[in-house]
Amino acid sequence: MTKVVVGAHYGLKDWLAQRITAVVMAVCTLIFVAVLLSGGPITYDSWKALFTKGLMGLMPFLTLLFVVSALIHAWIGVRDILMDYIKPTALRLAFEVVTILWLIGCAGWAVRILWRL
Repeated sequence: MTKVVVGAHYGLKDWLAQRITAVVMAVCTLIFVAVLLSGGPITYDSWKALFTKGLMGLMPFLTLLFVVSALIHAWIGVRDILMDYIKPTALRLAFEVVTILWLIGCAGWAVRILWRL
């Protein structure tokens, strides 16, 4: 068995994506917490107003940014776990396909909730 040498930057893109998505999720979380703590009691009407007028209408965008970051973060993590622990290629590919379909479904569900499409 021969190893394929791919260069010094192998994995750098995934490592960087993990760090960037983690920072995006942390910043979004801080914004969400600040917005929730700065207002009064949370009711359906205040929650609805937050997502229609809050932060100049940016709440749905920030929420979608958080969701997309979480999905990318999850994909990289799950894929790495599958590559490390599922050795048969066909089985690993099946798990990867199921994971991708699940994450796409989650993204669609989030868009549907945020914009009622």
